[in-house]
Amino acid sequence: MCLNNEVWSLIRLTFNIKNSMVIHRTSLHHISLTNCVDKVVKWNCRNHSCYILNVDGSCHGNPPRTGFGGLLRNNDGFFISGFSGFVANSSDILFVELFAIFNGLRMVRTLRITGFVCYSDSLHFVSLINGPPMKCHVYATLIQDIKDLIIHSNTSILHTLREGNNCADFLAKMGVASDSDD
Repeated sequence: MCLNNEVWSLIRLTFNIKNSMVIHRTSLHHISLTNCVDKVVKWNCRNHSCYILNVDGSCHGNPPRTGFGGLLRNNDGFFISGFSGFVANSSDILFVELFAIFNGLRMVRTLRITGFVCYSDSLHFVSLINGPPMKCHVYATLIQDIKDLIIHSNTSILHTLREGNNCADFLAKMGVASDSDD
């Protein structure tokens, strides 16, 4: 009505509103709203009794700037180590997310820690790493380097919700704002 500059009668307007309500009500009829429960999402160790690495990549601004970051905590949530950096001449979030995982795994390797869990809030990247080898992928070499680090460190790469990855996200945004590549 507004976009086409039309004038509708009160009867037509009332009919359209009632019709929209019926469609909306019937489309939600199969969903039980009484069983809906709010879920608080936060970082947790998910009952892992090992170190936990959270990683993230970030891309902001115009022209776009990219950064990465992550942190390592013990299973009680105490900070062990962290990293943050800027990726020069790239606005590819796919590369930056993979680079964050790679740098996190390298950091943990430097600390000589094995048997840990790595969380990323990108299900796509977790699937790329946990999935079958992709020889024709643009970042096949980086993905294989990550897989090699995983095998040598007895690591699992898992997905977490974005709200459970806030600290890594903060460090990634710090990387965007910095000019340091590590």
